[in-house]
Amino acid sequence: MTMNPTHLIIHGRVQGVFYRDWTVTTARQLGVNGWVRNLPDGTVEAHLEGDAEAVETMIATMQDGPPAARVERIERADAETQGCESFRRR
Repeated sequence: MTMNPTHLIIHGRVQGVFYRDWTVTTARQLGVNGWVRNLPDGTVEAHLEGDAEAVETMIATMQDGPPAARVERIERADAETQGCESFRRR
């Protein structure tokens, strides 16, 4: 399995619309590990680890998010592996 640790900042209407809970559920379904949290500036930060294909699928899915979310853009950067064993909300 090729690991693809990735750091994301999600911009748009992503707080107060169940984006984090949706992210946890979706990541677990795809077998992606990591975490997600709200930031004070209204964005959402996420760290993804797992099979490269699963991570890419997760990022593509995060562009839409749950029904009430309106994602404007996702900033993406390579990250160091943190050894996450599941996906959780911070």
